[in-house]
Amino acid sequence: MANVEHLATRIPSVSVDELLQGFYPSPRFGEVSFESYRPDPKQPSQALAVKALQDFSASIGGSGARGLKKFFGAKKPASRAGIYLDGGFGVGKTHLLASLWHSAPGPKAFGTFVEYTNLVGALSFRKTVDALKQYKLVCIDEFELDDPGDTVLMSRLMRELSDAGVKLAATSNTLPGSLGEGRFAAVDFQREIQVLADQFDVVRIDGEDYRHRGLPTPPQPLPDEELEAAAATEFAADKTIAVDDFSELLDHLAGVHPSRYRQLIDGIDGVVWHRVQTITEQSVALRFVVLADRLYDKDVPILASGVPIDQLFSAEMMAGGYLKKYFRAVSRLTALAREAQVPEAQK
Repeated sequence: MANVEHLATRIPSVSVDELLQGFYPSPRFGEVSFESYRPDPKQPSQALAVKALQDFSASIGGSGARGLKKFFGAKKPASRAGIYLDGGFGVGKTHLLASLWHSAPGPKAFGTFVEYTNLVGALSFRKTVDALKQYKLVCIDEFELDDPGDTVLMSRLMRELSDAGVKLAATSNTLPGSLGEGRFAAVDFQREIQVLADQFDVVRIDGEDYRHRGLPTPPQPLPDEELEAAAATEFAADKTIAVDDFSELLDHLAGVHPSRYRQLIDGIDGVVWHRVQTITEQSVALRFVVLADRLYDKDVPILASGVPIDQLFSAEMMAGGYLKKYFRAVSRLTALAREAQVPEAQK
């Protein structure tokens, strides 16, 4: 018998300490290492990236010496404060970033780009800087600039952390100097983008890009009248399942700060969504991508009725400036939907 809850009725309350304590790799990457990464022999840049990150990890230590050098006017080091992994979807960037985090001394933080911008929204810019500048390493997964506000914010944040002696590491599908293209008038913010790019040495990781593979085919949605019965099978046995009307869930997400989505799904073992509909509003879609990432982090399977997952975002969105976000979300949600239907398929 499942314990049924509803995400649309949850209002998580999270303290500053609890927010900061959430900045570590998800369970999917909880035990990865450089040794467990398997470079493709056909892509030599992958093995070179491992070596570059191992060397970068070895350079992370106390900040005292750096401060003395700065005080006495020593020359700026040849290498930058950060390392930036550029490559397509599925080449192992997050695996390598998490391996760096595991190998480096603490205190340290690991989170997605969105989680850091949400942290600033929850705490304020100054409190975020004061908290993160105590760290030796800050890892930023899926670095992306969505709007001018993000651009100015992250440019300042990266510069201040770098000046404080914090080592930075990031992953992205876009080179630093090209961030923001196709999403807003990035040319008007070239100064901020260049300041941001100057914090990093870029390491390219080659491999087959998701855009060449196309979207994965999701499982067929279940008829709505069969959804509850399907959720009562092994999918939900002795587990806590969140059952929600999709439209009500989207409305509820608008009132919960994205920095709290991790806590929103705390203790949830699976989700059931009634009447999934195509999302046509950009702000709603971007919030939902954050929820999709948090569900994927915790490996929460999904059962749903309504439209298939590959129709979750409108055609205009899938061809627009945020297509990388939406492709990633569809890929991750499809994996979770397949996982939910595996036990049923094995009967």
